[in-house]
Amino acid sequence: MRDVARLAEVSIATVSAVVNGTAVVSEALAKRVRDAMAALDYHPDQVARSLKVGRTDVIGMVIPDITNAFFPEVVCGVEFAAQAEGYSVILCNSNEDPAREQRHLMELFSRRVDGVLIACSAESTAYESLVSRRFPIVFVDRVPKGLPVSAVSTDNVDAGDQATRHLIDLGHERIAFITGNLRLSPHADRLDGFRHAMQRFHLPVRDEYLRVGDLQVESGQRHGNELLSLSTPPTAIISSNNRMLLGLMRAISAAGVQCPGETSVIGFDDLVWTANYSPKLTTVAQPSYEIGRLALEMLLAKMRSESEESTVATVKMLKAELRVRESTGPCRHALSIAG
Repeated sequence: MRDVARLAEVSIATVSAVVNGTAVVSEALAKRVRDAMAALDYHPDQVARSLKVGRTDVIGMVIPDITNAFFPEVVCGVEFAAQAEGYSVILCNSNEDPAREQRHLMELFSRRVDGVLIACSAESTAYESLVSRRFPIVFVDRVPKGLPVSAVSTDNVDAGDQATRHLIDLGHERIAFITGNLRLSPHADRLDGFRHAMQRFHLPVRDEYLRVGDLQVESGQRHGNELLSLSTPPTAIISSNNRMLLGLMRAISAAGVQCPGETSVIGFDDLVWTANYSPKLTTVAQPSYEIGRLALEMLLAKMRSESEESTVATVKMLKAELRVRESTGPCRHALSIAG
């Protein structure tokens, strides 16, 4: 900093003010300092700075599956909001592994990140120690049960209800549901929404039409094959996850079943491929980017608050949007009865 100050012909205090933003400096002086920094290839020591100011301006984020296209969209929302506020983001992928998730959280805490965003894996409880320490943490998409936590997620009960009502409005009564791990709140809530809609319209929820997958393509294909092989197959199927949706569509194609002629299909998450599949797929679109942006805002509010409000549990639920395309149509069975 002395070299920068000497070259820019300013005081060390002025250089410090420009680097740390601790005081107002005229644009002319600030430009001289920045030009001197560039000429000397000077980069501030962020570790030393963090020790001095008591923060790192770094956020940690743990997601369960970087290859699931839903989460990168959430991360984009987080990074955009973080950059606007002068924060960097360290991204960790747990791969749905509780042990790996715990290692990531320990590493982030040891690196003194200012706060953590997490979409937890199904079996994990590693985050409980951070919650008990009142460390700034906000949950994304997946909301743990039984803990007073802050989170941003989709209103998945309503989302499941929307999907089911759409099929019922088309005359479907034999509706199957392929859900993900029910220890994860989005899938448990979507199944609840499905049940509520079926009960509201006095339609039976058949055990053989309920399938629990593992969020992978193969399980969607396996359960799709099983559903289509039933003596009385469903006339419509909802998949609670985009990967299982792809597996389901593979099963439908391999079986030579017409979609939506013989089986209507609805999935979750509106990705590029869902709108370009043949047939174009009806999906329940989550506001993934907005989830990330709001989660970052909520975390910053916790980090900056010195009052008891920083520990208050707040859960924001955002509304999903049903996007109707070609994979859902009137139930042939209902049409034949009407005719």
